[in-house]
Parts: sequence; structure tokens; C-alpha cells
Amino acid sequence: KCGISYVEDILPSMTPDICIANFYETSGRLGLHQDRDESRESLQKRLPVVSFSIGDSAEFLYGDQRDVSKAENVFLESGDILIFGGESRHVYHGVSSIIPNSAPKELLQDTCLCPGRLNLTFRHY
Repeated sequence: KCGISYVEDILPSMTPDICIANFYETSGRLGLHQDRDESRESLQKRLPVVSFSIGDSAEFLYGDQRDVSKAENVFLESGDILIFGGESRHVYHGVSSIIPNSAPKELLQDTCLCPGRLNLTFRHY
């Protein structure tokens, strides 16, 4: 338990109205960047971005500047959900690598998902 009474105290409520689908092949990358395509109102409110990872794992980088050497990293596996909003809404983030053959075998057997990572990102424009 994190000691916070209400999630809304740190993360504004959001009803998504767009979904962005990105597919990363096993050699796929995405440099550090900030998401700033939403409306001015959405950005000013620091509404969250909700990201679902499906397929191969990815090394996800994030930090307060575009310098890769100063970025933190976390591995996102299939089924992981990443949310950033509120104070972290304008964090720099990117994908430094896809881990080949790391997707759950059942997922590959039961779907037509190609090797790689499918990322679904939900936002309020």
C-alpha cells in the first residue's frame, strides 16, 4: 500500500478517445521523446497515457531529459500496463530494444501475432 487515499490525488481521471497502435519488429527501436500531440487542454491537465504491451518484452527507457545515458530503464513484458500522467506526464521515454522470443508461447500459438511487440496506447486528445 502506497499510503495515498485516492489515485486522483496524483493521477487525473481520463476517458480515452484515441488509441495508437505501434508494432515493433525484433529490431525495432524508438528514441527518447515526449508525447505532445494531444490538445493543449489535455497536456495542461497532464492527463495520463495508458500503454498496453503485447508480445515480446521491451526495454523501456524514461527520464527527465533526452540523454539516453541518464535514462532509467524497465523491462515491459507481455500483459504489462504502463501509465504516466500527472507529474510524470511529460517524461521523456522510448524503447531501446525488443527481446526476441520472449512472448508467451501460448500467445503465439493461439494468435497470428508476428514476432515482436504490439503496443496499444490510449489517450484523451
